[in-house]
Amino acid sequence: MLVIRPLQQEDLEDLYAMAQNAGKGLTTLPADRDVLQRKINLAQETFNQRCAPEAGLYLFALEDTEAGKAVGISGIQARVGLDEVFYNYRLSVTVNASKELGVHVRTPTLHLSNDMTDTSEICSLLLSEDYHGGGNGLLLSRSRFMYLDEFRKHFSEKVFAEMRGVSDEQGQSPLWDALGSKFFDMKFSEADRLSGLGNKAFIAELMPKYPIYLPMLPDAARAVISRVHGSTAPALKMLQAEGFNFNGMVDIFDGGPVVEAFVHTIRTVRDSINRYAMVSQENVSLDVATAERVMVSNRSFRDFRVTTVPANCVGTETISLPQAVAEALKIETGDLVRIAPLKDQAHAAVKAAG
Repeated sequence: MLVIRPLQQEDLEDLYAMAQNAGKGLTTLPADRDVLQRKINLAQETFNQRCAPEAGLYLFALEDTEAGKAVGISGIQARVGLDEVFYNYRLSVTVNASKELGVHVRTPTLHLSNDMTDTSEICSLLLSEDYHGGGNGLLLSRSRFMYLDEFRKHFSEKVFAEMRGVSDEQGQSPLWDALGSKFFDMKFSEADRLSGLGNKAFIAELMPKYPIYLPMLPDAARAVISRVHGSTAPALKMLQAEGFNFNGMVDIFDGGPVVEAFVHTIRTVRDSINRYAMVSQENVSLDVATAERVMVSNRSFRDFRVTTVPANCVGTETISLPQAVAEALKIETGDLVRIAPLKDQAHAAVKAAG
């Protein structure tokens, strides 16, 4: 069984192995045990409410209970830009005109911005290659929105995600080569590594503060602005299906797009319902198509857990759960649980039950 739960201390080696296999460009999860250990420690402090709410880092693991290991991770940063400045470039248009000369020029421009300060970020989505497919990525991503909805007071009304921008197999970024490298004598892969180690603000503060006129950049650099890396395209598609849209901001290093949504408009949030759990001793087959499954969460702040069950388990007031699922979610008969569609086809089943 695959279950979403808070990241734990014993997940370090599994997390490190996933980070090693992720390749270059996954800034928030570098293959560095010390950094990953600090993230685990902060996540534990967050779930145990031993840090300020705005400083919280909520990291969730996807656990294969049969294999006894973490096979995926996803997260929510409660607020960005409070302990150090958070930078993006805003893509806009600068207009220059002269009536006398009959000239009207529109120039696409990048402006350094801190507009995402104090906003919640969904981040750190990573799934082991052996578990791609079968709706596992959907579960890993969409379960976060159930948590956001359940504990809204800990997060901002608007949430965003920085998508990984374009870089090649050697870790070369066209935008960094044309812009960032002119101010730092280092390759993109090194800047990206330092960013993952927590030095992004330091690098950003040395970037040019004046507008960047895109026609002055090479064609290769302009072509990748607001585009995502090939491996990130499925994650972007999932977010777009949830109602996230490009907000005109891009990453200062690789030009990857920033997408955002208000919590109450996210599809998983809008379509979620509550039901009372009825634990059944009967054997219920959980091996159904992805399109016929729904997510079920236990609504716990400290030990949040989510797994999937067949949509036909959902009734008008209750949801019937096998004993094994109830134990995995740490719930009993009579507990109120939250239910949300896993895949688009399951939305109709949840709405019918509602």
